[in-house]
Amino acid sequence: MNIQQMIRKNVRDCPPSGIRKYFDLLNEMEDAISLGVGEPDFQTPWNIREAGIYSLERGLTKYSANAGYIELRQEISNYVKRKYNLSYSFDGEILVTVGGSEGIDLALRALTGPGDEVIIPEPSFVAYKGCTIFTGADPVPLSLRQEDRFKLTPELLESAITPKTKVVIIAFPNNPTGAIMTREDLAKIVDVLKDKDIMVISDEIYAELTYGREHVSIAEFPEMRDRTIVVNGFSKAYSMTGWRLGYVLAHKDIIKAMNKIHQYAIMCAPTTSQKAAVEALKNGDDSIRVMRDEYNQRRRIMLNGYRKMGLECFEPEGAFYLFPCIKSTGLSSDEFAERLLKEQRVLVVPGTAFGDCGEGFVRTCYAESAEKLKEALRRMSVFLEQFR
Repeated sequence: MNIQQMIRKNVRDCPPSGIRKYFDLLNEMEDAISLGVGEPDFQTPWNIREAGIYSLERGLTKYSANAGYIELRQEISNYVKRKYNLSYSFDGEILVTVGGSEGIDLALRALTGPGDEVIIPEPSFVAYKGCTIFTGADPVPLSLRQEDRFKLTPELLESAITPKTKVVIIAFPNNPTGAIMTREDLAKIVDVLKDKDIMVISDEIYAELTYGREHVSIAEFPEMRDRTIVVNGFSKAYSMTGWRLGYVLAHKDIIKAMNKIHQYAIMCAPTTSQKAAVEALKNGDDSIRVMRDEYNQRRRIMLNGYRKMGLECFEPEGAFYLFPCIKSTGLSSDEFAERLLKEQRVLVVPGTAFGDCGEGFVRTCYAESAEKLKEALRRMSVFLEQFR
């Protein structure tokens, strides 16, 4: 038996994440500083952890309903109405998932298959393309431009739509660029999509992490409400990455289809995490504010540092990433990342890990202490001296 031939071709041919090899190198080094992991450095706030602990002490360790505890779905409904003016019923329009990533996977599996196309504006989170490929659908990368501040423009979107287009993924605030879409930006996208039979998957996992303006969801637009699947979760806003909890908001027929896959493949999200998430939604606003203010200070430290060392970098307005341009060094993104790690023990991620249009850029994450960020900037400045 040829084991390789037993594996589906689209799985076999899909490349692994372009990030992993750098973490393998990092693990072999001492005194290295990682600006590579998109994970908050804060501990989950104590009141949230305490709620999870208390649920264990009470013996709440059984399966929940497939869609999640009713109490949690009610709190999600209250939260998105309060924060983003989104109205979704806990009874049929909300699905609790194992992280936002499961929500993305479920949405793509429910909607797409062989012969369909999924438009993926890039640079973008690495999972979108892989999850699309695994359904048998074709990913259609759409290169966003620095001169547009890495926003999705209506002209770019129109150019990628074909009769096979089934889904457009919109992910703002964006990983890896930190770009956002304003209400005015989204209105132009709505004009393109409102009369087309195309669904939107809107990944809003960084919605709480915006600087200077409030997040706006494309689902706020009445004509987009039923044609949008909103994916969100607790990982970034509440520093709950390891709790693996997310949620999806969508029309009841979409949620029914996604829940069907979810109940066969997963059953339900972790019950301890769900109980902790109820506390997060009820009493987590102050913790978010503290973390967001700290990220904003770190953002400015990094941005000023890059400008002082001569690296061009547009100012991100969301998430916790910067996407500096390193073309002035003459190195490819991969060469830059590998050499910086080996020569100065600073880990960044090559822009090409997020799509071919990321060539000439690297992603740096400022979810590290200010002291470590300043030391990383010092080491990067030393590294760049050889290219001046």
